[in-house]
Amino acid sequence: MRLAPQLLHTALLLLSITACTAVPDGVQPVQDLELKRYLGTWYEIARLDHSFERGLEQVTATYTAREDGGVTVTNRGYSTENGEWEQATGKAYPVDNPKIGHLKVSFFGPFYTSYVIFGLDQDEYQYAFVSGPHTDYLWLLSRQPELDDDVVRRFVSEAKAAGFDTDALIFVRQDVTDF
Repeated sequence: MRLAPQLLHTALLLLSITACTAVPDGVQPVQDLELKRYLGTWYEIARLDHSFERGLEQVTATYTAREDGGVTVTNRGYSTENGEWEQATGKAYPVDNPKIGHLKVSFFGPFYTSYVIFGLDQDEYQYAFVSGPHTDYLWLLSRQPELDDDVVRRFVSEAKAAGFDTDALIFVRQDVTDF
């Protein structure tokens, strides 16, 4: 059976969209997310390197409710190379069930990617373990600029067990005051 070119193009487009909101093997999104409690500012404690945050320190992510039920995402960090603050604003929505820590986020128009919360302080919402659609994207977030060493060790252990390259983690400086 031969697919018409337009049908093949549509099938490939759907496959690429689905792949972008995938959950990495070995990662299980949290099941009792209260999105309203997740809103607010989070400090980036650790991340894997990627081009859109390369060289940034004092990185924060601020989540605010949108009227359409989604979340506005504002990521901000200080570029030590350029000597200035950089900021990107996007939007996020639950992929399926809003109680599950699997959202889709977009900073570039109609293109979405996964934001998977796979670890969360369910009592106080003071830290979160977050991945993207595969093991190249990983973040440790905290409500405070510093995080207890036991939580950091647990994050590294769980991420390593899930297949992330934890030896490549960048620990973000949140205490930079010389600019």
